[in-house]
Amino acid sequence: MTQKIVIVDYGSGNLRSVAKALERAANDKAIAANIIISNNADDVQSADRVVLPGQGAFADCSRCLSMIPDMLDCLIDFMSIRQKPLLGICVGMQLMADWSHEHGNHRGLSVIPGNVVPIAADRGLKIPHMGWNDLVMGETIHPIQRGLKNGDHVYFVHSYHYQLKDPVHLLASVDYGGPIAAIIGHENIIATQFHPEKSQATGLTILGNFLEWQP
Repeated sequence: MTQKIVIVDYGSGNLRSVAKALERAANDKAIAANIIISNNADDVQSADRVVLPGQGAFADCSRCLSMIPDMLDCLIDFMSIRQKPLLGICVGMQLMADWSHEHGNHRGLSVIPGNVVPIAADRGLKIPHMGWNDLVMGETIHPIQRGLKNGDHVYFVHSYHYQLKDPVHLLASVDYGGPIAAIIGHENIIATQFHPEKSQATGLTILGNFLEWQP
């Protein structure tokens, strides 16, 4: 059976790169997948899996997403009622929070409790956190982490990070002047602060695991 994978297009994120990486991951796993980029809420409603990418400022991403007719309602229904797998990437991960404090206070989707706050810049670290960093696995290994190990490299570009309210939702972190949430998850939602589509073999492993994952 062919899976319908929808990458939400709200004017943010490396959509073509994400689509190509998903196509490669599906081919590597011999998974039949129809991968589409769409700004149509009906496509989300009929999807088997959804990918919510994002880059730039939280407020801009939230506003653009809310401007698509019925999209927010369909995403909430997809995640909370239908409980099908969704992958958030970068700002797509941050949108799962209760609030973002990036240039003001902005409400998120409140899917995974926590707030988006600035990365501490008091240790001489460059902001944004940009480039490769090493994953540190949490105590619980989620199916999305199958085949991963401590020290695997992934690629980041961000100035704000997700401060979780409950550490049970933390699956992997990186060290950048302190721990930074890299992979978080709750029920049928998984999200990465880094860009799996830019993270070479490790990113493809994560995307392949997402396509196989049955919450």
